[in-house]
Amino acid sequence: MKKIISSLLLLVASSSVMADLNIFACEPEWASLSQELGGDKVTVFSATTGLQDPHYIQARPSLIAKARRADLLVCTGAELESGWLPLLQRKAGNAAIQTGAAGHFMATDHVNLLEIPSSLDRSQGDVHAAGNPHIQTSPLAILQVAKALTLRMQALDANNADFYQQHWQGFSQRWQAAIERWQQQALPLKGSTAVVQHASWPYLFDWLNIVQVAVLERKSGVQPTVDDLNNVLKQLHVTPVKVVIHAAYQSPRATNWLVDKTSINKVTLPFTVGGNEQSNDLFSLFDNTIQHLLDANK
Repeated sequence: MKKIISSLLLLVASSSVMADLNIFACEPEWASLSQELGGDKVTVFSATTGLQDPHYIQARPSLIAKARRADLLVCTGAELESGWLPLLQRKAGNAAIQTGAAGHFMATDHVNLLEIPSSLDRSQGDVHAAGNPHIQTSPLAILQVAKALTLRMQALDANNADFYQQHWQGFSQRWQAAIERWQQQALPLKGSTAVVQHASWPYLFDWLNIVQVAVLERKSGVQPTVDDLNNVLKQLHVTPVKVVIHAAYQSPRATNWLVDKTSINKVTLPFTVGGNEQSNDLFSLFDNTIQHLLDANK
């Protein structure tokens, strides 16, 4: 009996030492980044997939159960998840991931946001007061988030601080080398023009020097009317473009309408990890994104 008790105590002690940092990521890009930085010291769950709109998620019981056990919440922020995350936090009742807690990490808190509105007018659709939240389309932003996330993981799991530091250094070196490669590959895209279905791409365009000529959605997040699309069509008679871009998770109906009316090339970009079969991690996400843009601009 004493041997059994001793064995159980040893098992509990070992489990405590080997315990993972339990991470609840709102989007696949942050789940992938958390895994890159945490390796086998973390357990990562993503609340969404690459084919879901992160604006519109239900706080399902299964998500609440996962959030209840999380040590660290890693989300985009800037109101991207405002329709479901606060409810999820309340129902989970987990003090570790509430706003202001050490386990509450919003990626957009650690970068300079673009497209901050000068005034708020909700009649214009899904307007984000803090700025455009879609920072995962820039590898430069991801590098900034990665550094901040490493520090947060070290603070929450001090016993493995050196491990996280080593993983950050390894990721940083590989990521910066990849950025140089991507920028070289993407040189033919510099100064190219594009129409987008939704204003998802300012960080990608800023990084690659692509010019956004028009947005199909006159009101952000609201399907464009035929009049809206015809207005874009008139604009393109003045400023021709080669491509119209939409994210893999979006209905392509508006994009298809424009393609049918013009000779513009349709580009479906993965938008995040898991947006297509080829984009299974952060590195392949940008490999695939740049290749799609290059192919469409030939």
